[in-house]
Amino acid sequence: MGVVILLVMAAGVGLMLTRRLPTAFALVLLAVVIAFLAGAPLTGKNSVLDTVLQEGAPTLAATMIAIILGSWLGKLLDETGIAGTLVRKIVEFGGDRPTVVALGVLAVSALVGTVTGSAPAAMLAGIIGIPAMIAVGVPKVTAAGTVLMGIAVGIPFELPLWQFFSTALELPVPTVRGFMVKLFPFALVAALAFVLVETRRRGTEHAWSLKSVDSLDGKPRSRRQELGDAPWYALLAPAVPLVLALGFELAIIPSLLAGVLYALVTTTRPREMNKRLLRTLYGGFEVAAPPLVLFIAIGILLAAVKLPGSVEALEPLVKAVSPQNPVLFVLVFTLLVPLCLYRGPLNVFGLGAGIAGVLIAAGVYPAVAVLGMATSYNQVFGVADPTSTQTVWSAQYAGVTPQQVMVRTLPFVWAVALGGLCVTAATYL
Repeated sequence: MGVVILLVMAAGVGLMLTRRLPTAFALVLLAVVIAFLAGAPLTGKNSVLDTVLQEGAPTLAATMIAIILGSWLGKLLDETGIAGTLVRKIVEFGGDRPTVVALGVLAVSALVGTVTGSAPAAMLAGIIGIPAMIAVGVPKVTAAGTVLMGIAVGIPFELPLWQFFSTALELPVPTVRGFMVKLFPFALVAALAFVLVETRRRGTEHAWSLKSVDSLDGKPRSRRQELGDAPWYALLAPAVPLVLALGFELAIIPSLLAGVLYALVTTTRPREMNKRLLRTLYGGFEVAAPPLVLFIAIGILLAAVKLPGSVEALEPLVKAVSPQNPVLFVLVFTLLVPLCLYRGPLNVFGLGAGIAGVLIAAGVYPAVAVLGMATSYNQVFGVADPTSTQTVWSAQYAGVTPQQVMVRTLPFVWAVALGGLCVTAATYL
């Protein structure tokens, strides 16, 4: 039966790759089929309806709340001009020096990446950052890749992601935080290497530049009104949740709420606060809707693969093909990195979550080792996957294809995954 379940999983990957079904729908269908194959009854204990669907759907509820708050803060950074001001200041500082401008946009992208991931993070940093880089001669593919590599630097400190791995892998947040801190240097070095290597190797390519901001009413406007600059002290808003969660070890949801309140208070007049709060909250829900649906589906899939029948069927097969030697562990899983691309079987926001659940439930690897593997792969997916929303948006906005961005960025993020897997093997195996 274990072989049949694996074949069903392969079919699910095929449905996602060919876009016959959206990822979330494919995962739910996969979970129901796996549950039936594992011998689960329709209702009752360890059943399809009560355990897989009813209990599985809200499994990642804490993560969903964190996603909503992160999206809310992201909308505030956008509407209040905080994100745009950060990018503009960097561009002004860099002048006509392509490498300096690119490094500045990289830094802003990393800061934004700690708040929210996916396309919203790319848009916050890239709407101004990408045309600014291209205007000073940064090649288009490099400009798109710089935003993505910057977001990847921030990913280890993305609080909703900490909550996701904590809940999905049943690990305490401090354990997740501890590994993410170890992963950060690899992401930082790879991002810096990407910018320095690509901007110098490719030279400068002048294509199109930023349009000037015209006065809408024909009257002279102050510099701050014209550019939409946020106050200097408001620019600290993206760092507030990170400082509270990492420095003071405050819980994730209160840390994000503090960031929301700080961004609001430092940019908004008291009489406008209520309207802005509601407007940005509703806007945050729109941004958060796709990942929320996906996390519901992932929770259902995790419930299915953790059923006793699923574990019993898959345990011998998974143990037979999973390397236990630390060197082989690093070698095998480094070679398998491409399987997290194109919504592949090792994509943690797809079938990879189910595989991670099987590895833990079957006792193949300790949960913290699975954490190391999953987070290492996530660094690759978040940058180089041509189907991820942030990659598609950044590439299209820069005027190139996602595949071009993948080719340029993949060697660098593959090295990040290698570093994370080495740390995992050395520390937890």
